[in-house]
Amino acid sequence: MIPLLLVLLLILVLFGAGFAVEVLWYIALAVLVIWVLGFFVRGSQGRWYRW
Repeated sequence: MIPLLLVLLLILVLFGAGFAVEVLWYIALAVLVIWVLGFFVRGSQGRWYRW
């Protein structure tokens, strides 16, 4: 019984990590698109961000 629960727990952890990694890829892609759009809207002379 204990090994079955450990395997199920491992599956849940791996599923959660895979979901989190996929969400992070989407967030990174959204930030990249916003950065590129801001670069083209503002032009190459000025900065539109504050860092």
